Amino acid sequence: MMFRNWYQLLTVAVCMFAGNVLSASGNPPNIVLFFVDDLGWSDLGYSGSSFYESPNVDRLAMEGVVFTNAYACAPNCAPSRACLMSGMYTPRHGVYTVGNSTRGKSVDRKLIPVDNKTVLASEINTLPEQLRRLGYRTGHFGKWHLGDDPTTQGMDINIAGKIWGSPSGGGYHSPFNFPNLKEEKAGVYLTDRISEKAVEFIHDNQNRPFFLYLAHYSVHTPIQPKQQYKAYFENRKPDRGHNNAGYAAMVRSMDDSLGRVRTALKDLKLDQNTVIIFTSDNGGHGGVTSNRPLRGSKGMLYEGGIRVPFIAHWQGEFGKPRQEDVPVIGVDLLPTLLELAGGKPSKKQQVDGESIVGVLTHENQELEDRAIYWHFPAYLERYRGLPEEGPFRTTPATAIRSGKWKLIRFYESGREELYDLDEDISESENLSAAYPDVVKKLSVQLDRWLADTNAFIPSMLNPDYAGVESD
Repeated sequence: MMFRNWYQLLTVAVCMFAGNVLSASGNPPNIVLFFVDDLGWSDLGYSGSSFYESPNVDRLAMEGVVFTNAYACAPNCAPSRACLMSGMYTPRHGVYTVGNSTRGKSVDRKLIPVDNKTVLASEINTLPEQLRRLGYRTGHFGKWHLGDDPTTQGMDINIAGKIWGSPSGGGYHSPFNFPNLKEEKAGVYLTDRISEKAVEFIHDNQNRPFFLYLAHYSVHTPIQPKQQYKAYFENRKPDRGHNNAGYAAMVRSMDDSLGRVRTALKDLKLDQNTVIIFTSDNGGHGGVTSNRPLRGSKGMLYEGGIRVPFIAHWQGEFGKPRQEDVPVIGVDLLPTLLELAGGKPSKKQQVDGESIVGVLTHENQELEDRAIYWHFPAYLERYRGLPEEGPFRTTPATAIRSGKWKLIRFYESGREELYDLDEDISESENLSAAYPDVVKKLSVQLDRWLADTNAFIPSMLNPDYAGVESD
């Protein structure tokens, strides 16, 4: 076996010592984590939409492993990203929501919510920090949302990443001014420009293992598409509530980006030794798209807020293209990617996720019996312009999924809702009265998890409260 430089020889030796899942070439794989903002579970061609177009994502799905029961760790952006980077659930790092937890009017909030953190603590050992110790070159492209500078938390390169959660300060169309990504002339599209820089990163690091975290701002609001793409979708027949031509155009631009990355990998003959993970940080924005058949949207613990697309691809290493129905969640990515890279999670901090390498390689399916959790002790106001059903999308809530069962607890009322997701993916029938033994079992399990993670439990009444609780 020939090594192109001393660095590659060193990293291969490290990875072989750690016992990772090496490719047929014996080299540690490159890793591309394609993390889309606000992309809904049903917003792609492979998942059934006839309105949106995503040929490159669809091709990845046809060639890879599609997880139908994949989840983000939170129903909105920042906490989902904090869980991804730390491998820990929200109670452990304290990033529960975006910005303030006291959304809406104080008179409408029955409880005092959590005092939210907006920055991922520097002492947390992040995924890129741990990959870098394994010899990986790490690059962040797009939305960070966890602090001012991702290079302080393990990224060697930062393009366009900062504390902000959307490109509204600069917008999707140039001129714009993002960290290390400035464009003064008009006519340049942000999604395209970030993609170009990501491809440059691949070229610059083709002779060493790299971790490319391509976290597009798209398809987050504001809806600012390429006009030629928008015109293409304007006369298309709506499908299951999918009818926004501007959003469809942004989905298509995001899809173009994946195509550019895969083309670069193929041209450089890196495609056979690159792991690609494609997923989203939360469900689709209810004011822009529909998550049907799922209930709810971004900002809710119903399936529409947390179930996301998830595709894993490594040519020749993950077996035949297929669909996997085992539930997986965002905290699983840290231990999974570290195992693929030849390492193990740091023993200095808790890791809540489990590696899914055994599922990917068909070695085992042990994840089927575990429970997964969400904790959102905060308020989110209802989308503007949608029919009024109370002031909030969600009030403080917690959820657990174990097997086919999902339990959601709402803290304002104390109500617990139970759903059989095998039979009722739309969460249309609350079965808590019919299955009190299941409710009790899951409730005890949930309480145990909350205590174990030292989770904040909203219980103090808000003295300003003047309304009727709304869950």
